[in-house]
Amino acid sequence: MEFGIVELSRLQFAMTAMYHFLFVPLTLGLSIILAIMETVYVMTNRPIWRQMVKFWGTLFGINFVLGVATGITMEFQFGMNWSYYSHYVGDIFGAPLAIEGLMAFFLEATFVGLFFFGWDKLSKQAHLAVTWLVAIGSNFSALWILIANGWMQNPVGAEFNPQTMRMEMTNFFEVLFNEVAQAKFVHTVSAGYVTASVFVIGVSAWYLLKGRHIELSRRSITVAAAFGLASAFSVVLLGDESGYSATHSQKMKLAAMEGMWHTETAPASFTLIGLPDQEARETKYALHIPVVMGLIGTRSLTTDIPGITELVASAEDRIRSGIIAYDALMHIREARDAADPAVMATFEEHSADLGFAFLLRKYIDDPRLATEEQIVAASNDTVPTVWPLFWAFRIMVALGFGFIGTMAYFFWRASFRQMHFPRWSLRLAVVMIPAPWIAAEMGWFVAEFGRQPWTVDGILPTAMSVSALSMTEVAITLAGFVLFYTVLFVIEMGLMLKYIRKGPFQDVEETEAWVKRHQNRLAGRQDADAIAVAAE
Repeated sequence: MEFGIVELSRLQFAMTAMYHFLFVPLTLGLSIILAIMETVYVMTNRPIWRQMVKFWGTLFGINFVLGVATGITMEFQFGMNWSYYSHYVGDIFGAPLAIEGLMAFFLEATFVGLFFFGWDKLSKQAHLAVTWLVAIGSNFSALWILIANGWMQNPVGAEFNPQTMRMEMTNFFEVLFNEVAQAKFVHTVSAGYVTASVFVIGVSAWYLLKGRHIELSRRSITVAAAFGLASAFSVVLLGDESGYSATHSQKMKLAAMEGMWHTETAPASFTLIGLPDQEARETKYALHIPVVMGLIGTRSLTTDIPGITELVASAEDRIRSGIIAYDALMHIREARDAADPAVMATFEEHSADLGFAFLLRKYIDDPRLATEEQIVAASNDTVPTVWPLFWAFRIMVALGFGFIGTMAYFFWRASFRQMHFPRWSLRLAVVMIPAPWIAAEMGWFVAEFGRQPWTVDGILPTAMSVSALSMTEVAITLAGFVLFYTVLFVIEMGLMLKYIRKGPFQDVEETEAWVKRHQNRLAGRQDADAIAVAAE
């Protein structure tokens, strides 16, 4: 594939998005864990729980700031690198992003200050309410962003206006309750919860290995293991739901993830491992698990799942239909308000395939003049590169089941073994800290790379979405972003490691132990005095 402005713009956005998502999942998960811990503090009035909230809250704050800094850049890129995309679908895509900024982000950003500076100025109950509002704001931000992203995967509640040459929203509630967006939201935030749980368990395990902050670490593991186990199950279940929705909204992505080159007759099997060969259109050395893919993809044992070859043939038919829609659209544009009703009827009949005609713009300015070879080439472009999708999906799934096992083990030890953990399990927990980030990045790669060649699936090709920039301009900004984001990442890692090594600002465990020893000494003296008095 020739590397041009489209590929460079995609690389820049992918880099900024994946950098940004290094910070987001930990923010989502830690906000809820903090709220749970502070709820226990308010209920028990034990100082150690307050200390836990303050300590993990410090790490949350460092991560939150970096997440905000990297997230703002991404929104500017829609106008900077993807201006035609912003023009074409901005009426729909912009609405949830605006709501996210006005409602969720301001809620989160306002109360995060009260969380850090309100400990001695608010009552315990008021501060607890603030902590929960920070958590709710963080998760609401994710909701609206994922609604916008879900619409790109499954563009419902909108239609093309031939007069304005743009997509326009027709039903806000269809956009809001888009099945892809809802499944993606729960799947993504649950992945954030798992990330934070693994992080808390890993850091706490490091303290236990060092013999520091024993009670704080044991209690932190107990909370994180219970929360993380429920979240890990949610990730797998909602991942299954995403596979089901892809069966009828993104068939090509599902087929590519499976390395499924030809239609699988019901009930379809799941390919556990294999080596996809895109040129030969086969997956070599494949190991299949019968029936499983049929259950995931169709919820039945009687429905076939189309393969890549058949989907390419379908895309070719839709390109030809889209050419008819494009021809009618040009006549409508020429006639303006006096468009022939027959032409309008033709456009309406084929308008759902207009985006497929736009795939030809990669080869020719006017799709109506496309040759047979160009039509075939455009239909083949609907197949993303299979092998990275195939393996990224399997890495993500394997890690997901690994998290279930890890959380279940720590939950069992915390609940039924008096919070005693073998040293090998503590070492494993420390080593596993990066794993949920790897799984999350693999998940986003599958979601976004699997959508290619579309920016908005079936509506707007990526090749049409970019701004009129030069390679030099994009390359310079890409280099600048890489440098700036790397500096931010190094700063964040340095601060996180500094405060982890430092530990809690005040060691409540030692204070409580000293108070208990002091009380015992006093009680012992009082008993001795009483005995002496009695002896006299």
